[in-house]
Amino acid sequence: MKNAELIFVPAPAVGHLISMVELAKLLILRDESLSVSVCIIKFPYDMGIGSYVESLSNTPIPRFTIIEIPPSDSELYKSQSYLTIFSTFIEGHVTNVKDKVIAMTQPDHPTRLAGFVLDIFCVSMVDMAKELNVPSYVYLTSGASYLGIILHLQAMADYEKKDICEYQNSDAQLSVPYFRNQVPAKVLPAICVDDKGSEFILLCGRKFREIKGIILNTFVELESYAVESLVADKKIPPVYAVGPNLNLTAGGQDSEEAANVLKWLDEKPLSSVVFLCFGTFGSFPEEQVKEIALALEHSGHPFLWSLRPLAEGDPQSKYTNLDDILPPGFLERTSRTGKIIGWAPQVTVLSHRAVGGFVSHCGWNSILESVWFGVPVATWPMYAEQQLNAFEMVNELGMAVDISIDYAHHAFSKCELIFEAKVLESKIRELMKDGSDLRKKVTEIQGKSRAAIAEDGSSYNNMGRLIEDIIAT
Repeated sequence: MKNAELIFVPAPAVGHLISMVELAKLLILRDESLSVSVCIIKFPYDMGIGSYVESLSNTPIPRFTIIEIPPSDSELYKSQSYLTIFSTFIEGHVTNVKDKVIAMTQPDHPTRLAGFVLDIFCVSMVDMAKELNVPSYVYLTSGASYLGIILHLQAMADYEKKDICEYQNSDAQLSVPYFRNQVPAKVLPAICVDDKGSEFILLCGRKFREIKGIILNTFVELESYAVESLVADKKIPPVYAVGPNLNLTAGGQDSEEAANVLKWLDEKPLSSVVFLCFGTFGSFPEEQVKEIALALEHSGHPFLWSLRPLAEGDPQSKYTNLDDILPPGFLERTSRTGKIIGWAPQVTVLSHRAVGGFVSHCGWNSILESVWFGVPVATWPMYAEQQLNAFEMVNELGMAVDISIDYAHHAFSKCELIFEAKVLESKIRELMKDGSDLRKKVTEIQGKSRAAIAEDGSSYNNMGRLIEDIIAT
């Protein structure tokens, strides 16, 4: 029998792409009979994908191929909201992906097509895989809790005939089978309760029930209740928790800016620095920036602050004149204790011995990185499923300090609530407290995150089960 080949289809966002590539590398490393081809569907805006794909091309990986998908003539996505733009964009490329796959899987092809591994935004391709008589898996770059929410909302809508959009701006509490605690409606991802976005979420829930397996970038020991509840659910396909799946070399250590950051950190005491970073779209109104600055100054802790304007997702954007947005004299008063940067080499920073706390937007990759390096988190979510991640970290897992967990702070809409400096200062002090139960818990889970992917660990074994399932196709 020919060796098995998987077709990966990631969403056109660098965080999703990197996570999928790391999964591909693990599969290839674990079994020499597997190969992976990754379809690159380029979004009209770069989103950081171009430079990453170029770096992959410069360092070839055995049995790993990049397939560039031709642009689609469809311009429907241009009229979409930010909540549905990715899924609509991907839907317009289904035919192009199908044509590429058919062209490369002729009888003389050296491998047999064993399945598709689809990003959550690519569930529109499940039917295409069926047409080719090939099984499909979905890979969620987020945690088990998000999968649980999607499945629960879809079950409510389809089986109980409930309108899930009624939860928008609602004070309701939901009893969700995959959570220990009731889930406030205000931490549901905006896409779940939006009129058009909810249609996509319901589609996801339905398609998840049709596929061969669901792969999660998490590990049992982190989200034990959610993962075990999902595994026990006989109404869904097998669930494989194979994380933490991280690119720990993507820190930009060779750049001049990263070198300056490392030099600055080297001069600071162990676990003394609070690091603030809010992802690609993480920006605040000027009023909030000033309150954050005063909180940092008064907290007494050294700080490293990635402070950037919103510039259409440009990861390299930065302010040209910080004096215009910071309190008068702030830069002078904190010149020895603080450092403000634009783009942050996040992995490099979190791995440094001087970093003792992380004020984060709670993107799932950022949470996994903070766990891997044993750095406690203060939650300040902004978009996507980050509010849900924050709720889970604070209320379900007891592993974070809560600055915010609901969606009053939204990166793509007007932020109406401003946190005052005194509140933020208190949260920073709580985050940075030596010997706290929080710090002990994070250190404990740090060890478990590394054990999970080691030989005979929970994720290692789950990866083995997944490979067996793929090869048996």
